[in-house]
Amino acid sequence: MQPESDTTFSFAISTSIKLGRPSIRKIFTSQDNGNVTSYRTKVARNPTLERLQYNYLFPEISARELEHIKKYPNAKVISLGIGDTTEPLPDVVASSMANYAHSLSTRTGYRGYGAEQGSKELRKAIAETFYKDMGIKDTEVFVSDGAQCDISRLQLLFGSKMSIAVQDPIFPAYIDSSVIIGQAGDVEKESGSYKNIQYMKCEPENSFFPDLSKTGRTDVIFFCSPNNPTGHAASRQQLEQVVRFAQENGSIIVYDSAYAVYISDESPRSIYEIPGAEKVAIEVSSFSKIAGFTGVRLGWTVVPKELLYSNGFPVINDFNRIVCTCFNGASRIAQAGGLASLSKEGFKAVISLIDYYKENAEILLETFKSMGLRVYGGVNAPYLWVHFPGSNSWDVFGEILEKTHIITVPGSGFGPAGKEFIRVTAFGQRENILEASRRLRSFL
Repeated sequence: MQPESDTTFSFAISTSIKLGRPSIRKIFTSQDNGNVTSYRTKVARNPTLERLQYNYLFPEISARELEHIKKYPNAKVISLGIGDTTEPLPDVVASSMANYAHSLSTRTGYRGYGAEQGSKELRKAIAETFYKDMGIKDTEVFVSDGAQCDISRLQLLFGSKMSIAVQDPIFPAYIDSSVIIGQAGDVEKESGSYKNIQYMKCEPENSFFPDLSKTGRTDVIFFCSPNNPTGHAASRQQLEQVVRFAQENGSIIVYDSAYAVYISDESPRSIYEIPGAEKVAIEVSSFSKIAGFTGVRLGWTVVPKELLYSNGFPVINDFNRIVCTCFNGASRIAQAGGLASLSKEGFKAVISLIDYYKENAEILLETFKSMGLRVYGGVNAPYLWVHFPGSNSWDVFGEILEKTHIITVPGSGFGPAGKEFIRVTAFGQRENILEASRRLRSFL
């Protein structure tokens, strides 16, 4: 049976010599009696998208994995790469979502659009669970479909004229969204970094905390703690420095606390534990790694009412407008699950899952240490940052994949400072973590 449309999509893969990884571009073609002809509109491509150097990191990792599986169809590939949770949701959380979904089939239980900012009950539960005694009100909490989506909404809030600073290395969404919105300049060929973006080096030599005395003023500072990918959780003293730096420069901090529940020591779990932060900081977080909602999709952003623009206008008013314009609110079913995960029974079950992943991290940490490698993280975060001095991270990624059938993530994907590192995730089923440990010991 012939398909209804004879339109096909072909993919051309070109190799980037510099980073040693594929760059995939999508080409639209139409077939007419066996002859392939291209069609173009008269619409110019967005020039900011042309500045993006490569495909987004994690889909590219997935593409590499698929190619490897084709090459070795009988191999058991273990993923320690993309930070995707693997353990089942707690029954109390899944049951809550199932019951809510079923109630939508009844006349009394059906609900349509909800508040764009999220349900009052969930906003209140988030404020009481994560920001108790910090002065954060439930009306300052905006429930969303995930932290990564909120990063882009914040970029829309800030606009193209803002200057930004990012940790290096850092989660790539901050930089890529900055490029797309138009904040970045051209790429510096030698370093691979973007002009107009200030990279704050976070390396072992400075305990993964930037030297703020050498950091220039920017409008926005993206800061993630515990950091993805290094796993470093900033101390109270370090966060006090960041807040003071923002106050002195009149900057806004976008603080990502997605992994805060993994903190095992006295490091702050929220930027709002630091006095004065409510006047200079927005906090983004997520249920993805807290409650295993990577596929359910639920997160939140806190915008304090005390946070003001230079003209005195409240930032929260503009963010509320962005949310109401670009978002119809998080799924009611997902919100029911989020509320259940913050109940007494639900939160206890969620913490049990987090402890499971932290035990995985301990196993991997001991594995790399036993092989004489310098490894960071794995204590306050579900990520390990493994150093291979003098190497190219994509080469290390490729060699480990080829010889052990284990997926990792090349550090270069997180910024120039990651070129000699790989990131390893502790998310995984225990038997796979143990098997990966055995394979790595044998390989290295």
